[in-house]
Formats: sequence, C-alpha cells, structure tokens
Amino acid sequence: MRRWRSALVAVALVALTSTAAGCTKAVTGAAQPDPATAAVEITEDGYGIRAGFDDAPVEIEIFTEPQCTHCADLQADFGDQIAYYIAVGQLAVTYRPVTFLDSEADGHSARVSNALFVAASPSPDGDTPTGPAFQRFVEELWAAQDPGGSGPANDEMADMARAAGIPDYQAGEIASGDLTFDTAAMSDTNLIYLLDIDPLESGTPTVYDLTNDEKVDVYDNDWLSTLMAS
Repeated sequence: MRRWRSALVAVALVALTSTAAGCTKAVTGAAQPDPATAAVEITEDGYGIRAGFDDAPVEIEIFTEPQCTHCADLQADFGDQIAYYIAVGQLAVTYRPVTFLDSEADGHSARVSNALFVAASPSPDGDTPTGPAFQRFVEELWAAQDPGGSGPANDEMADMARAAGIPDYQAGEIASGDLTFDTAAMSDTNLIYLLDIDPLESGTPTVYDLTNDEKVDVYDNDWLSTLMAS
C-alpha cells in the first residue's frame, strides 16, 4: 500500500504543480535520541510528523485540518490517551495536516501546520521534542482554533509550544512567524493520500490504521481502546 501510494503521489503532484520544490531533511552530527523517550521525526516523504517509538506495535496516521471542529473534538476527547500510549511505547502517530479550509496561502491552517513542522524539526544541536510533548502541542493548537479567523498569533503558538514541552529553540522559531515549510505541497500530498484511503468520504479527521491497513471509525467512542486492545 505505501509503495503504491508513493507512486500515485509522484504522478499526481506533477499534475498539481510543476513548481513545488522537493523537501529534504539532512542533519549532520545530530545527537542520538534517548532510547527511553518516544521520538519525533518528519516522515521520509517530508509531509507527515511521526511521534512514537520505532517498535510501537500500533501505528496510525491522523489526517487533520487546523480549522476542523471535528478534529478539535478528536483531540479534546482522545488527545490525553494518545499522549499516554505514545509515552509507554504502545502507539506511534503520524500527523498529516491539510489546509483546505484556508482562503489564502498564509492563512490559519497553513500557519498552524508550519508551526507543527518547525516544532518537529531538529535544532542545530539535534534536539527534538518528545512524542508526548508534541502530542500536547497538537492538543493545545486545536483547542485554540479559530475557524474562519486568523488563528492563534505566532507568540501565542510559541507559548503553547513551551508549555507543552517543545524545546526553546523550536519555540523561538515558531515565535518568529517565518513560514519555512511548503504547506501547499504538504496539503496536496496528504490530500492525495487521504483520497487513496477513502475516495468517497475523505473528510477530516481521518484515522488510518497502518498496522492493519484500514480506516478507523473515529465516531465509535471506543475506537482507540479497541485499536490498542487489538
């Protein structure tokens, strides 16, 4: 499935845009992560953020829009449990933001998505946040959403990042407000993945079980406990 999806994206992005530059992530001499701490890293394709241990037995993707109220409900209802399962090594989560509710290129959803990728990027010393800290940052951002508005200010997002446990370097970069990440290419790519999962009902939030290769019914109140029990 993953190889097929990657090939689909490569073809579809040519049709979507001929100007999007490829994103790479090269870190020289980065510090080794603490093996006792759930790590955070940008995915190989460059458009997702994975939080969790490498050997987590359950792995999911969450497709989410920063202005989606149902996505905010998901975080309010299940965010703390997700953070717990990440911390104890039972769950790895890859967040795949999309920005289809934005009316402009640098709108609310793009700014929040950019802040997520800045938070997940290594500092010059190779430091990254822990998985639970990143999850808490996600919860704070979606709790502060302003659908149809400008969303939280850069310094507000930086304060949320620090409160969640994101390192000072990344929080400072968020406060600067620089849009350093190609959120348009990110959204195009993740929407293609989303359509591949379910071309008929491709809204957000969508949770995809990578372990069992199937879409999860997030409107079942027991979806997370059922998933973890399996």
